[in-house]
Amino acid sequence: MDIVLASASPRRRELLTTAGLTFSVLTADTDESIPAGTHPDDAVSLLAERKAAAVKEKYNIDDGTLIIAADTVVYHNGNILGKPKDEADAKRMLTSLSGSQHSVSTGIALSYGGKTVSESVSTVIRFRELSEKEIDLYIKTGEPMDKAGGYGIQVKASMFVTGISGDYFATVGLPVCRLMTLAKEAFDIDLSICALGGKTDTE
Repeated sequence: MDIVLASASPRRRELLTTAGLTFSVLTADTDESIPAGTHPDDAVSLLAERKAAAVKEKYNIDDGTLIIAADTVVYHNGNILGKPKDEADAKRMLTSLSGSQHSVSTGIALSYGGKTVSESVSTVIRFRELSEKEIDLYIKTGEPMDKAGGYGIQVKASMFVTGISGDYFATVGLPVCRLMTLAKEAFDIDLSICALGGKTDTE
């Protein structure tokens, strides 16, 4: 079946490709503001829904195409951490995360057949104490600048992590297993069969 990933994230593209799915990538500008006091799990679900809707409208995608959208934020000490605005912002984020635990919430939205469903997956991450020199050198790699919370768990920041409770792939940016089970529950689309080279019931 036709699948569209409504995300410019190279990490999400890689996860879907590694899982075995064939898809197109389409993006559209969306409103990323969220109401004050919104819980991170609700915020990422809302943002993922907006991305799916924006891509569907911009490209006039028919209801027979499955649209996959996602959004990720880091939540720590009552604050939602998105992508750093600059290096100083990245340093502020990483300093706050040092020696503590935080949660990473990834929302996924699926649009198909005129219907959209969404939910979020939350994972707890624990960081060891980071020195100021480590933080400064890490920022100089450029890695933090396009990632929620100012770090990428799948790359150099892996050396900071002492533990994970939950879905690692959700932390990278896309909970692949939950994505596939949600598609089955909501639309009776078996993406795992599709990923393994078989045909879904819709084909």
